[in-house]
Amino acid sequence: MSDKRIIHLVDDEEAIRRSAGFLLRNAGFEVCAYASGTEFLGAVGGTEPGCILLDIRMPGLDGLEVQRILVERSIAYPIIVLTGHGDITLSVRAIKAGAIDFLEKPFEKAALLHAIDEAFERLEAAFAQQLDASEASMRLAALTPRERDVLDGLVAGQPNKITAYKLGISTRTVETHRANLTHKLGVRSMSDVLRLAFAADPGPLTGA
Repeated sequence: MSDKRIIHLVDDEEAIRRSAGFLLRNAGFEVCAYASGTEFLGAVGGTEPGCILLDIRMPGLDGLEVQRILVERSIAYPIIVLTGHGDITLSVRAIKAGAIDFLEKPFEKAALLHAIDEAFERLEAAFAQQLDASEASMRLAALTPRERDVLDGLVAGQPNKITAYKLGISTRTVETHRANLTHKLGVRSMSDVLRLAFAADPGPLTGA
């Protein structure tokens, strides 16, 4: 899972895509906008995980239909439904189908950002649950003894120079080992490396 916070904004109204997209980009998010449910479903298989802002009323496939198809495809990105005035019944149906929240247009910035924060917390929790101890241990078994030592230092929260001193190697060598961990473990970020380490064993990792 990437450290990038990606928003998939699905709304047939160009004004909403422009205004919400501008707000979210200014707040530090990467925004991918789609003008229809069909366009989004055609692209979602190749996208990175993120939060979906999904308009409930769209021509062609509406939000509920898009949500149903995502479930069928086992794509479990957290969904925040965007609704118009008087769409409470549809909103309740979306929540029952797994959406985490709904926001009525025009939505307030604070409410939108709060809902998105909750969505990413759920996304990270879901990712962590997928990493069971056996899978994490298998990935960590591919590390060399020295890489495990460096990972121990990372888990302990040690600065590179402290790890280097304890291991009797240069700081640059520690930095190189840390940089190689994501590739060696098949993950995207250092936070994912740490999740693997914690999933495998809450105690020391060094087995050499």
